[in-house]
Amino acid sequence: MRIILFTGKGGVGKTTTAAATALKCSQKGLKTLVVSTDPAHSLSDALNVELNPEPTKIADNLWGQEFDVYYSMKKNWDSMRNLMLSIFKWKGVSNVVAEELSVLPGMEEASAFLWIEKYYREKAYDVLIIDSAPTGETLTLLTLPQVMQSWLTKAFPGQKLVIKAVGKVLNKTKGIPLDKGYDEIQNLFSKLEVVQKVMLDPKVCSIRIVANPERMVIQEAKRAYTYLNLYGYNVDAVIVNRVLPELVGKEGSIFEQYVKSQGKYLEDIEESFQPLPIFKVEHQGKEVFGLQLLDKIGDDIYGDVNPQDIYHNENPFRVKEFDQYYRISLFLPFITDSEFGLEKYGDELIVDVNGRKKSVLLPRFANFLKMKGHAFEDSWLHIRLNKN
Repeated sequence: MRIILFTGKGGVGKTTTAAATALKCSQKGLKTLVVSTDPAHSLSDALNVELNPEPTKIADNLWGQEFDVYYSMKKNWDSMRNLMLSIFKWKGVSNVVAEELSVLPGMEEASAFLWIEKYYREKAYDVLIIDSAPTGETLTLLTLPQVMQSWLTKAFPGQKLVIKAVGKVLNKTKGIPLDKGYDEIQNLFSKLEVVQKVMLDPKVCSIRIVANPERMVIQEAKRAYTYLNLYGYNVDAVIVNRVLPELVGKEGSIFEQYVKSQGKYLEDIEESFQPLPIFKVEHQGKEVFGLQLLDKIGDDIYGDVNPQDIYHNENPFRVKEFDQYYRISLFLPFITDSEFGLEKYGDELIVDVNGRKKSVLLPRFANFLKMKGHAFEDSWLHIRLNKN
């Protein structure tokens, strides 16, 4: 199964690009599902088809789905939801507020990725296309299992034994199986860890950054690329959407200056994101929705190239052994040597890039290695761990 996730700043055209890619995959005979993880769903509008929280058939080999956190929790984790509701009501929270609080932090993203785990486990589709939320929200999935586990620990001190004991009492008196709810939470964490490993596998999952030839959008695309590399996710392409043709910027036109600056931004993208392939899509001059226009967009992006192919695969994490030391290397583009911090605790290496922390678990023997300096060269951070 192939998974392709589209990310980028809000409004750049992720949904259109994801839908067009899904359509192209389906036309090649691949059973394809395109899903939206963005709470502000627009996938239905792009496809011009009403979608539901379950897969909806759109065309031959093509299905669409818009995730809904409350539907997902009611269907798959009702005991867990009852656990949340009961605890909050027990604490004196009103019914309406308790219902809202019963959705765990990150549950919107978690419910989406639990569906992905289900499709991957069942091998229900050949290709899964993910139209994600804007960049910041997409990046929350990278640490989701750890964040939710931390939330559970703080919310329920004593955790399993206490909840099991209380659950048995409330189950007898009020018919609320809280112990089952806790088991569902633990099962949720396990599945999140599984799907995270799947998405870290470059042979399965690729992330494609969608951008426009505009300064703020490019800056966010660069930051996203840095963080995705930090966490070990494979970015295999950049898609530049809404490129105005040069003829629109002829002398004296209202777009003259825009097209001139656009040329500089396109050069910046080409130089900055090398060796990633860059796909360009001309501005259509109108709102894009419906399969006919999406088909044209797909042709503009991919031409004769298969959209499910892996266009680039370079491991952003390397380990090399020398006589006296090991060298750990991380690819961190678009930052300077003053924008990161390093700490080592036993066999764990903490890399902090502008406030985003990555925990790198090293082999166990690294517990006895001492960090002795680092170097930052050509976007690669090299960390030296001495053997003695």
